[in-house]
Amino acid sequence: MNVHFIAIGGAAMHNLALALHHQGHTVTGSDDAIHDPSRSRLEAAGLLPDTLGWNPNRIHTGLDKVILGMHAHPDNPELAQASALDIKVVSYPEYLYQAAIDKQRVVVGGSHGKTSITAMLLHVMHRLGRTPDFMVGAQLTGFDRMVQITDAPDMLLEGDEYLSSPVDRTPKFHWYRPHLTILTGIAWDHINVFPNPDFYREQFCEYLRNVEPNGTVVWCEEDDELARAVTTILPERPDIHWVPYDTPDFSMENGTLQVRIDGVTTPLQLVGTHNALNLAGAMKLAEAWGVSNADFLGAVQDFKGAAGRLERACDMPEKRCTVFRDFAHAPSKVKATTNSVRDQFGDRKLIAILELHTFSSLNPEFLPTYAGALDAADEAWVCYSPSVLEHKRLPPLDVDTVRAAFQRDDLRVLDDHGALLEATKSAAGPDSVFLLMSSGRFGGKNLEEAIDVTVRGL
Repeated sequence: MNVHFIAIGGAAMHNLALALHHQGHTVTGSDDAIHDPSRSRLEAAGLLPDTLGWNPNRIHTGLDKVILGMHAHPDNPELAQASALDIKVVSYPEYLYQAAIDKQRVVVGGSHGKTSITAMLLHVMHRLGRTPDFMVGAQLTGFDRMVQITDAPDMLLEGDEYLSSPVDRTPKFHWYRPHLTILTGIAWDHINVFPNPDFYREQFCEYLRNVEPNGTVVWCEEDDELARAVTTILPERPDIHWVPYDTPDFSMENGTLQVRIDGVTTPLQLVGTHNALNLAGAMKLAEAWGVSNADFLGAVQDFKGAAGRLERACDMPEKRCTVFRDFAHAPSKVKATTNSVRDQFGDRKLIAILELHTFSSLNPEFLPTYAGALDAADEAWVCYSPSVLEHKRLPPLDVDTVRAAFQRDDLRVLDDHGALLEATKSAAGPDSVFLLMSSGRFGGKNLEEAIDVTVRGL
C-alpha cells in the first residue's frame, strides 16, 4: 500500500506512520511543524519530510490512501488535491477501526486517565506473554512504536473523544465500537467543539450505544456525570455487562503507593494516589479480558507509567527536591494530579505550575471550570502566551480574569515564558516538589533543567 499522511508530526499520526512503514508499506508525509520526539523518530525511519509545509504535488494517483490528521485545516491544499484525484481520505481512528474490524477491540475511554490505563494494560499483557495490537497516546519504555498492527486477535485502543479530523467531526472513539471498554469519568472539555456539558456527555452516551452486542463496560461509579450517562443507556442496552469500580484501599509507605486488593497488599512504582483508582479500573477490564486479579497485580508492580504522565523529570534526593512533568491540562486532570502529588509528598513544599495552552483552557467562558483545581498546592502559578491566544483567535486574557477563574487570591499569573523561567529559578530550592503541567512546551523553556541546575548549586 502507498499511503500519505497529512499532518504526520502528531503523536498518534507519526506512530501510525512508523507502524505502516514497519509493515513494509510505502509511507510519505507532510506537516507545517514537527517537534521532538516525532521529528527524531521520523528522521530515523527515513520518513521526515524534506521540507515543512503543504505541497499538493505530494498527492498523486499512485497513492492508495491519504490519512488526514486533526492538525490540518479543512482548506489544506494537499487535502484538496486528494479530493480532486478521488483518492480515499480517512482519519487515523477510521483507519485503525478498519485494521481491527475482525479483531476483539478493547478500548479505554473517559475524560482522564486514558493513557495511563491503556499503558498499564499493555504493560501487563506483555508481562504475561500476550501481544495484542495497540494504539497508545504516549511513549512507553521498551516499545519502539506506540501503534502496532499485526495479525493478533485483539487490539487495545486509547479512545479519545475529540474530533477525528478536520473533515470528519465524529469523535474518535465513536469509530472503535468496542467489545470490551472502560470509561473513567466525564468532565466537560473541548469547548470549541462541545459547547456545553450536556452535549459533551451525549458523546459518551453515543459511544455506549455503539458497544458491540453483549459487550462489557467497566465504569467508575464515583463519577456523577458518568453515572448519569450509564443510567441513560442502561435501559437501551440490557445486553451489556456493566462492571462498576471504585477506589481500592491504598496507603503511602515511605513514599511508595501501595494498594490492598483481595487481601493482598501490592507496592507500586507509580506516583500519584489517583493511580490507585486507575489501577482498579484497569484490573476490572483485564479481568474481562481473561486476566486474573493475581496475575494482574503480579505483572503491574514494575510499571512506571507513561511518558508525560507524572513523569519524574529530575530528582535530587540529597536535596529532597523533585520535578514532575504531566500532560494535565483539563480541570479534572489538573485537580487530580495536584491532589495526588500533595498526598504523596505531604512533607514538602508543592509548587504547581500550569500552562494554559489548549483552546478550552484559554477560553474565558471555560476558565471558571478551573475553580479550586490548584488549591492543594502551597504555591500555584498559571502561565500563558499572548501569541498562542492570537494564533487560536481568542480575545486577550488579563491577569485578574485568570485569578478570579481559579478562585485563588494568591495565584501567580505570568503571561511571559521568559519571566516564568526566571521566577522558577528564584523559587527553586530544597525540600520542594515542582509539578509542571501542560499539553504544550512552556514556550520552549526548559524549566526542569533550570530547577536542577539551581538546586544542585545551593
